[in-house]
Amino acid sequence: MLTNMKKKYIGDKAFYHRLLVVALPIVIQNAFTNFVNLLDNIMVGQLGTEQMSGVAIVNQLIFIFYLLIFGGLSGVGIFTAQYYGKNDDEGVRITFRYKLWLGAAIMIITVVVLMCFGSELIQLYLRGSVDEGDPAATLSYAENYLAIIIFMIPAVYIGQAYCSTLRECGETFVPMVSCVTAVLVNLVLNYLLIFGHFGFPKMGVAGAAIATVVVRYVEAAVVIVWSIRNRNKHTYFKGLYRTLLVPFSLAKKFFVTGMPLLINEGLWSIGIAMLAQAYSVRGLNVVAGQNIANTINNMFNVVFIAMGDAVAIIVGQHLGAGDMKKAKDEARKIIAFSVFSSALIGAVMFAFSGLFPKIYNTNDMARLIATHFIMVQAFFFPKDSFLHTSYFTIRAGGKTIITFLFDSFFMMVISVPLAYILVFNTSLGPAEIFALVHAADLIKCVIGYILIKKEIWMNNIVNTSS
Repeated sequence: MLTNMKKKYIGDKAFYHRLLVVALPIVIQNAFTNFVNLLDNIMVGQLGTEQMSGVAIVNQLIFIFYLLIFGGLSGVGIFTAQYYGKNDDEGVRITFRYKLWLGAAIMIITVVVLMCFGSELIQLYLRGSVDEGDPAATLSYAENYLAIIIFMIPAVYIGQAYCSTLRECGETFVPMVSCVTAVLVNLVLNYLLIFGHFGFPKMGVAGAAIATVVVRYVEAAVVIVWSIRNRNKHTYFKGLYRTLLVPFSLAKKFFVTGMPLLINEGLWSIGIAMLAQAYSVRGLNVVAGQNIANTINNMFNVVFIAMGDAVAIIVGQHLGAGDMKKAKDEARKIIAFSVFSSALIGAVMFAFSGLFPKIYNTNDMARLIATHFIMVQAFFFPKDSFLHTSYFTIRAGGKTIITFLFDSFFMMVISVPLAYILVFNTSLGPAEIFALVHAADLIKCVIGYILIKKEIWMNNIVNTSS
């Protein structure tokens, strides 16, 4: 029995080599990005609690745009991976053109909403503050940051169209290089513009925003230039702009399959924003504490985030090639590896949870809240890992309606209402509420296990496409 379990959940050297080739650049990219984001966060945190909270609130709003772009591009990206698996370059090109149109629509809507309603959305996080924080100052810093950061949105949209296509075709090294280049530039510019070193003006929060805008254009430029110069090797980039038209039959197919993912990511990101707003009712210290905890959490979750990307790429290509047996076997082993590694990483994160908040220039209460949030996140790491890799496995086979119900529907129907009920009707602390909301996800774990076991995701969705 032990031998069968080992064969079922543990791969051979060749399997882990393939997995690492795909996942390691993503791990390095995410780890490097999140480490620099940590340093960035610490730099802004040195300015004060209000400044850090203002930036955190705006980033929570921008996070919705990121996930809308991610969801929109991921929807058609399912087809990109399978087209690449069947060596159909024109299919890959068509999916890229669709990404450009969809991304442009998301970009325009996001800019209009943030320009017209940005201040009102920020103020949602400043209601009901009961601690010593200054909501008026936080609002001012947030508005100044938003007025600048909005200019990065076109670069993010174009850059992600290229990066997502490269990843879906198995090229994860170049997006890593572009990201590492960008975050190094970001680190230098933050140091110069936030604090005014080497003759640069001391701009505080505005300096952090300018640095972020610049690096997003650098990141996009690196991957675009590389793609143009290497189009003879990556032939799906040849003739990319020969036309921007997408055949109606395929556009309809992409839309029907991908729209649930776009809606899912949109609702999920809104749900995350609503959860943060619910916790913020307990005061600005909670906003600051949660910002610290999320930054630390992002430093540690890079492995299971990469495993999600890996399962989408590897399983998607197997499905496109029609190798269902291999898709099933490798999906199961990737999920097992992700959960096991996340349990070990979560244990380390839990052990050092009290040390991380001490590097921030904030008050003791914000640090204590951050510590408790980090402990909760660390404890539930294996759960989050299983849910993340299960979601991407189901998605790889084009079952986007099911992923919508599995992910954001659960968030909006269970998680968000539970948080608001606990915030407004109990005397529980923010970390205790946070833990109970996480615990509710165990229901999703059961659902996810059943869906994976039933193999409903094992579909080739491009065998009739042109």
